[in-house]
Amino acid sequence: MRVSVLTSLVAVAFLVALFAPECQAQGWQAVAAAVASKIVGLWRNEETELLGHKCRFTVKPYIKRIQLHYKGKMWCPGWTPITGEARTRSHSGVAGRTARDFVEKAFRKGLISEQDAKRWLSS
Repeated sequence: MRVSVLTSLVAVAFLVALFAPECQAQGWQAVAAAVASKIVGLWRNEETELLGHKCRFTVKPYIKRIQLHYKGKMWCPGWTPITGEARTRSHSGVAGRTARDFVEKAFRKGLISEQDAKRWLSS
């Protein structure tokens, strides 16, 4: 885990502890579980299929100029060494941009046809 991400997580935990009203132990457990769930949800590690090939897709958060950004990466082991990558501030938008980068690179290398690329990108 990058130092900047760890630092931001500590800062968030400190702010929650500072501004949260005093409560019983169960209340703190609920707050801690909710914060942990949100933090874990920032990472994604999934598998998808592209034209009959199994591909991997990951999203990792990072801090840039005190703002949360996301880095996406897509690759298809056993098929091609091409890696699609994208960086954006949108957690949902990074997936589409990463897939688009991968498909465009695969098209330029001649691995997929223009028709397949258009079909996959429009879905």
